Amino acid sequence: MSLLFLSFLLLLLLGTEVGFAMVIAAWFGIEFKTDRFVDLVMLPTSMLSGVSFYALVQITLFILAGEIMNRGGITRRLIDFAGVWVGRGPGSLGQVSVGANVMMAGISGSAVADATAIGKAMIPEMRVKGYPVSYSGAVIAAGALIGPIIPPSIPMVVYAQMANTSVAKMFMSGLLPGLLLAAGFMVISALIGRARGFPVGPKVDWRTRLKVSASAVWALLLPIIILLGIRLGLMTDTEISSVAVVYALFVSMFVYRSLKLSELPELFASAGRSSAVILFLLAAAAPFSWLVAESQIADRVVDMIHTISTDPVMVLVIINILLLLVGLVLEPLPAMVIFLPALIPIGIDLGIDPIHFGCVVVINLMIGLITPPVGLLLFVVSSIGKIPFIAVAREVMPFLAWSIVVLFLVVVFPPLALWLTLGM
Repeated sequence: MSLLFLSFLLLLLLGTEVGFAMVIAAWFGIEFKTDRFVDLVMLPTSMLSGVSFYALVQITLFILAGEIMNRGGITRRLIDFAGVWVGRGPGSLGQVSVGANVMMAGISGSAVADATAIGKAMIPEMRVKGYPVSYSGAVIAAGALIGPIIPPSIPMVVYAQMANTSVAKMFMSGLLPGLLLAAGFMVISALIGRARGFPVGPKVDWRTRLKVSASAVWALLLPIIILLGIRLGLMTDTEISSVAVVYALFVSMFVYRSLKLSELPELFASAGRSSAVILFLLAAAAPFSWLVAESQIADRVVDMIHTISTDPVMVLVIINILLLLVGLVLEPLPAMVIFLPALIPIGIDLGIDPIHFGCVVVINLMIGLITPPVGLLLFVVSSIGKIPFIAVAREVMPFLAWSIVVLFLVVVFPPLALWLTLGM
């Protein structure tokens, strides 16, 4: 087992992609397994079984819906809608960015997709209005981490599959924490705007507000349809993802007419590439996770944690500290597929609700997206806005602090994650 992890870490240090590193490490682990013989056919067979679940179709469909939305004019209308309702006070464009990200989160489920779409539209606009470009990048990165917390959520689909729990309940568990994050980010934006004397947005009359709102109605209906479909049980999780794609196509091509038929092949190819990266990672994790389970690491970790505490809240705090450290160097999905096979049994052993546990894990790992030195969203907005990474990392600190506060609240007050799942 030491060979498995040593080879994996060495490959990562050499710059190997996480998925390939897990496959090669698993090959070493199987080839040199000393306690019993394992046929190497286990490697490809396990990889195939790792992605042979019907529920994973949702990942591809939600990614496709997000691509259609970004290219079909839906994103721009969501930004305009947020602008006319919260774009008045000092620093209000920061609040507009957060509001647009919340609405985007109800459609795409991908933090990187949200940061890219909102960043391309908002960073140039904020620069023209006199906002520090480093602050612009920070508030957009912070807002984008809400994407995989508010339903739908790709990481929550992955967790539900790994923990064998309800995708719909996982989706609903993130809604209140996501809105709490957004509310805090908006307050922080307002306070920073006043303290630094950021520009005040132009006054918007009610006629303009109603006109912009009417134009955004079709865009706003999509997250409402998704939420109602999940909460009321009107559709299965996969059916909801299919409806999201069909609805986004219809609105983009026939209502807003911003998407042409000739653009679809390239759009489908882009969504396919994004989906392939995630699905290959899950496939690569299957033999790696099997070897981890074979080594009984989970039992050893449980015993070690039991020597520290058997209180579920204290155990969650310990796990959160571990995952926050992991998030400093690993992106969320690789961290999930590597560590969850060992951590999920701990939660089960201590009687922690798997939905609550999953919500905590997802929020924790999303925080890693804005945590230096490997905060992926910080790199995304730095690249979009041509902003120095260090400058964005410095500006994101107030948002990072609030994110950790919300994580703590969800840990100690489970109803924040579980209230909306009651009766499902």
